Amino acid sequence: MPSDLDECREHLLVVDVNDQNKIDKSSKFQIRNLTKVSNAGVPILKGIDLDVPEGMILGVVGPSGSGKSTLLRALNRLWEPPFGTVFLDHNDICDLDVLSLRRKVGMLFQLPALFEGTVADNVRYGPQLRGKKLTDEEVRKLLITADLDASFMNKKGSELSVGQAQRVALARTLANSPEVLLLDEPTSALDPISTENIEDALVKLNKNSGMTVIIVSHSIKQIQRIADLVCLLVDGQIVEVLKPHQLSQATHPMAQRFLQISS
Repeated sequence: MPSDLDECREHLLVVDVNDQNKIDKSSKFQIRNLTKVSNAGVPILKGIDLDVPEGMILGVVGPSGSGKSTLLRALNRLWEPPFGTVFLDHNDICDLDVLSLRRKVGMLFQLPALFEGTVADNVRYGPQLRGKKLTDEEVRKLLITADLDASFMNKKGSELSVGQAQRVALARTLANSPEVLLLDEPTSALDPISTENIEDALVKLNKNSGMTVIIVSHSIKQIQRIADLVCLLVDGQIVEVLKPHQLSQATHPMAQRFLQISS
């Protein structure tokens, strides 16, 4: 018999915003008619409707300027979505304390920004805000998960390469034990070996802890390696939702062109 998690992995529910009875009860995020317009009046997101099942890895791909990063940033209020458009565990995220939300929904950016102090100081930062000090062993384990060893603990951020800083930022995000991890081109500054190690870590986190992962990537091959489902976003609209091995079956003309060029 398939488990509930297996059933969740089988689909990404794209819903009719007028039919709330179609909400998947196991979904982690529920997005309803999410729209954003730039200051110049240009539409960026054009009424996104989808459910993200809990405990899956969702890849979001599409051409540059299609709204991928904007969608990701709405999920932890790095830009403030309208009320009634983004729900976490069926709670409107605009009603949630923003700091608590961002502990639950951690985000890793393409370009890391480390705080002053050592690598260990950075990793300890989030838990320390809640009155918890991570031990050296806890910091070490988080660094290992992020493909760094204990020798980095006392290094300063200025001593690190961009790729190393990115991995420290991942360890710092994981220190908050997020329920959801948002990743915006997380391995773009990493070499192939480190990229593979980070991908392996993300898959293990997903499998072992049930963490929901949403990753924006320009690498179709990366998405095929780690994602359970792929959301194709073109010109601010979801045009295809497919399993990774079905990407060649995309029917939208722009999606086909993007996939042909990217593969």
